[in-house]
Amino acid sequence: MDETVAEYIRRTVLKIPRDEIKMMLQKWGFLSEAQLQTLNFHQIKDNISQEVVQLCEENSADIKQAAVLDIIYNHVYQNKRMWSVYQMKKSGEEVEYFDIADFKKKFKGRLRSALKNVTITFKEYEDNAIWIRVAWGTPYKKPNQYKPSYVVYHSQTPYAFISASVLKSNMPLLCQALIVASNYHDIREMELRSHSLNSLKDIVFKRYSQNFQTYTPKPLQGENVEPENADIRIVHENRSETERIHRLNQKGFGSGPQPKLEFAQYRLETMFKSDPKMDVLDKKEPFRCLVKFSSPHLLESLKSLAPAGMADAPLSPLLTCIPHKARNYFKIREKKSLFPESFVSP
Repeated sequence: MDETVAEYIRRTVLKIPRDEIKMMLQKWGFLSEAQLQTLNFHQIKDNISQEVVQLCEENSADIKQAAVLDIIYNHVYQNKRMWSVYQMKKSGEEVEYFDIADFKKKFKGRLRSALKNVTITFKEYEDNAIWIRVAWGTPYKKPNQYKPSYVVYHSQTPYAFISASVLKSNMPLLCQALIVASNYHDIREMELRSHSLNSLKDIVFKRYSQNFQTYTPKPLQGENVEPENADIRIVHENRSETERIHRLNQKGFGSGPQPKLEFAQYRLETMFKSDPKMDVLDKKEPFRCLVKFSSPHLLESLKSLAPAGMADAPLSPLLTCIPHKARNYFKIREKKSLFPESFVSP
C-alpha cells in the first residue's frame, strides 16, 4: 500500500470520535468483520489508527478505498463544511431516464479530458443522493487528497450542493462535468449557503412549513389567568396584540420548524443626493455598506423577535423572504424609475 494512502487513512480515522470509529469502519465495509474483531477500540486513537492502517495494508487498500472512507466521514459530519447551492437548467421540459452508470462515465470523462491528475470517487445513498469527491492535482502534481471538493447531486433534480476546496480555475471544470453528466445545459450558483446541508435541501425542495393561512393561537395553560384587579380594557388590548403578533408571525414564517441557516448578508448600494446649488457632494460614487445577521439558527431567532417584544410585527420582508426566495445573500440597490424618489428592493 502506498505511504500517502496509509497516511490519509490514518488521518481520517483520527478525525472520527473514538466511540464512533467501529460504526464508521462497518459502514465503510472494506475491512472484514473478523478483522474488526481484532481491533481494540478502547485504546488511544493514535494506536487505533495504526492498527487500522495495518489491516488496510493486508487488504492492499488504494486511494479509491481511502476516498470512500472520507466520503462516509463527511456524510456523517456534513455540517462541518460550508455548502453552496447550484441550480441547473434544461433547454426544454423533457424528462429523461436517469442512468447512474452513464452519469459517472460522463462526469469522469469530462473532468479527465481537461485534467489528468484528478481523483474522482462516487458513493450513492438511499435518498437518491450521489456524493462525488474530487481531489485536484495539476499537470505536474498528484491530486491533493487533503483539499477535495464534494458535490451532492439528487438525481432528476436541477440542484447540486457543492462544498469546494478548489482553485477558481477548476470550478468551471467541476460545473461543466456536472451539467454534461446530468444532461443539463446551464448552471448558476444560487445566493444560498449554509453549514446545514439538510436545511438547504429543505429550502430548494420546498420541504419546510409554508402555511400562510390565518392563524389564531390557542391560549397556553394559565394564560387566561388575570389579576383580579386588572383593567378589562388593558387585558383585552394585550390579548389582541398577542394574537396579532402570532398571526403575522404565522404568515411570515409558517407553523413548522424553520430551516437552519447561520447568517444572512445584505449589501446596500445607494446614492447620496443633494441640491445642485449646495454642492455638498463632490463625488458621484455610490455609498456602499454591508449588513450581516448571524445566529446558530437565524430563522428561528428572527421568528422569536416579535413574540419576545424585541421587534415590531411584521418583520421586514427582507428578513422573512429568506426561505421563500431561497437565498441568504442580497444586493439592495435603488430602482431606476421616472420618479424622483428612491425605491429599494432586494
